[in-house]
Amino acid sequence: MKHEELSALIARYDVPVPRYTSYPTVPFWEDNLALHRWKSEVVQAYKRGGEQGVSVYIHLPFCERLCTYCGCNKRITVNHAVETPYLHAVLQEWQQYKALVGEPIILRELHLGGGTPTFFSPENLRVLIENLLEGVTLHQDYEFSVEIHPTVTSTAHLQTLFDLGFKRLSVGVQDFDEQVQYIINREQTFEQTYKTIATARAIGYESINVDLIYGLPRQTQDSVRQTIEKIHTLRPERIAFYSYAHVPWKSKAQRRYTEADLPQGAEKRALYELGLEELRKAGYYEIGMDHFALPHDDLYKASVNGTLHRNFMGYTPRKTELLIGLGASSISDTGTAFAQNAKEVEAYQTQIAVGEFAIERGHLLNDEDQILRKHVLNLLCRANTSWELGKDYSPTLQEGLQRLKDLEQDGLVRLTSQSISITEVGKKFVRNIASQIDARLWRKALEKPTFSQAV
Repeated sequence: MKHEELSALIARYDVPVPRYTSYPTVPFWEDNLALHRWKSEVVQAYKRGGEQGVSVYIHLPFCERLCTYCGCNKRITVNHAVETPYLHAVLQEWQQYKALVGEPIILRELHLGGGTPTFFSPENLRVLIENLLEGVTLHQDYEFSVEIHPTVTSTAHLQTLFDLGFKRLSVGVQDFDEQVQYIINREQTFEQTYKTIATARAIGYESINVDLIYGLPRQTQDSVRQTIEKIHTLRPERIAFYSYAHVPWKSKAQRRYTEADLPQGAEKRALYELGLEELRKAGYYEIGMDHFALPHDDLYKASVNGTLHRNFMGYTPRKTELLIGLGASSISDTGTAFAQNAKEVEAYQTQIAVGEFAIERGHLLNDEDQILRKHVLNLLCRANTSWELGKDYSPTLQEGLQRLKDLEQDGLVRLTSQSISITEVGKKFVRNIASQIDARLWRKALEKPTFSQAV
């Protein structure tokens, strides 16, 4: 496809659509999940999973500085006295789930996210993980990973986490350009990043991921090119190359700058195309959407053998029936229901302290939700999906096929009466394609913006 034709397609489909870390997406949850039903769904999911084990995500929300681009749930403070009571609540919540399951838990996957997990001292992180693992059986193929910020991550952090079983790091970078870093309030030199990654590799970490963002305020093609060139010298196994999500109605910190500071339209699309080309030249393969990996990495292997999965932690090479989210704002997933904890730290800690689950809202998937969820995940992870009448089928799929006709004309998908396959060109538009079978999205037009642009 010629560059001009591709540019025209990108312009046409650069509209607000979900990122699909879940289906239904959070804005369309019905809040129809009673606590007793949630507990039942957790137990059933654990039994279905059997020796497959569970995944656990722990949200550690504290940061010393506010990165203005960030839309995550966080608490900005330099008061490290908040560490102990928060971790105590997380461990109490974990005990609630262990008691609910009623038998030793097999742990397959553990991820610490934030916020800034290394805001917490190495000693407190050790207390957290050692207590979490007490009475727990580790799956023979377990993986522990953690998100870090190089400016607040010490050698002691890296060594402590490694000793506890962590072998994978996700390092936030975004952009090394000083002007971009200034306006997003994230000062981080290449030298700091290099030292952190070199230290991690020397300790024994086996997989490094680096997060980059395109579309940031004052970002240019030169800054993106130079950032990726520097990242190439670090040779991380994985790279996440995200589109900046401008949602100032949700994240007030983004009001530090205006749309006039942001690359938009053709300018932003050029940043994406440039980054994509540079990553491919460096030997990275595109995985699903926004993610890239070297051929020896587990994420690439999973994309080839068909086991790639997507959840609230992003893409993962392994699927479990049960994902337990611990901490403020964390989301848990049983495959048949979602539940999100209270977002405010104080509200979360108060509920846990009195022996209650901290669930703030949830969604029980109906039959249609479960069918469409399967197909959305197939498209995002395998670039194709199919069904039979009476099996994995909902009448809304036919409505989606009709909506996809225009995308088929544009060469993005190939359709039959019982299947959807994404073309090589169409992989750039996977969010748009998935949105065409999103029945809840099409049934409800929101009065205010909800999602970020597709590109």
